[in-house]
Amino acid sequence: MLKNFEKGGLITGAALGLAATSILPVIKSTFLGLGVIGVRGTLSLYESTKTTIILAKEEIEDIIAEAQFERMKEQLSKEINDLPDETRANLN
Repeated sequence: MLKNFEKGGLITGAALGLAATSILPVIKSTFLGLGVIGVRGTLSLYESTKTTIILAKEEIEDIIAEAQFERMKEQLSKEINDLPDETRANLN
């Protein structure tokens, strides 16, 4: 009985070995393709994130520049209003 079990194990092992040699290239090419797709997806995500950050930075810089301009305009208007009437008339 032990001899039959060993023969069965040997036959099963040989069959698995033969199956593995035919299945491994398919599995390898499948995982390689998935790896390439994963890398492309990661690079695409990186580029879109980089673009979004650049656009957000530009928007923030525009908002800051507009706020500074408005503050400077208000300050200049205040200074002009504080000038004597004669000097203000000469500016126009």
